[in-house]
This record gives sequence, C-alpha cells and structure tokens, in this order.
Amino acid sequence: MPVNEQLLDRVRELVAPVSGDVEEKKMFSGICLMVNDKMCIAVSKDRIMVRFDPARTEEILEKEGTRAMFMSGRSLDGYVYVDEGAVRTQKQLAYWVGLALDYNQFAKSSKKKKAAGAVGRKTGGAGKKSATGKKSARKGTATGKKSARKSR
Repeated sequence: MPVNEQLLDRVRELVAPVSGDVEEKKMFSGICLMVNDKMCIAVSKDRIMVRFDPARTEEILEKEGTRAMFMSGRSLDGYVYVDEGAVRTQKQLAYWVGLALDYNQFAKSSKKKKAAGAVGRKTGGAGKKSATGKKSARKGTATGKKSARKSR
C-alpha cells in the first residue's frame, strides 16, 4: 500500500492539536485518520480523501484538484478526493484538514455501539486458548462435542 509519507506527516501535524482520540487505520489504499471513531481524512500515494458536510458537495467539487468519491458506482456526498498538487502549500492543506475536522464533530461514528447492559465475551476458536488457558476443541462449543440438533 503506497502512501505518501511526507504528505501523511503534514496531515498528522495539522491533526495533532485536536482534542480527542486520533487513530490511524489502513483503508482507501492508504492511511485514514479517524478522529473520535469517525473517518476524517485519508492519505494515499498522490491524494487525500476528505470527509465534509454532505450539503456542501457541489460547492466543494468546484474547487481545483477535487474529484468525487465513488463506491459501488455511486458518488458519495460528503467525501472528495483532493489531488496532491492542490495541497502543495501548508495553507492549502490546512483548508482541507480544517474542513474535515470541522465536520467531524457532527459526523456519525463508524463504530457500532453495544446495547446497554450487554456483556461481551471472547470465545476461543478451534485450537485456540480460551481466557482460562485451556484449549477448546471446536469453535463455538465448550466441550468440543457436536450438537445433537439437526438442521431442518
């Protein structure tokens, strides 16, 4: 996965002062910076992907160096690719990072929340050790025995 490390470092510098949780994940053929569990901005080889207020899509697509982001053949409102040439100066890059960070506070989280009161439990798969340190013989069963239940 080729990533423009110099561009990524410039984006990191602009995101660093943000209060909240910033995490980097591999996606969109590059590195995506998630801010408070929400996709914010991604850096790849020769462009950045910016998430912004979907109501501004037409306005944003008129800016130099931008291209619509498509998924499953559909243009995604609120997401745009910005070519590396359009973010050469710190001022240009700061505009796009600022646009993404401004919208981030209103964007929906990418993570699914657990239901209130739900208790998570990790189970060991075939041949994996469980929390007790014992190996389970089959995934999804404590004893390794097959269920007597037949499918209909």
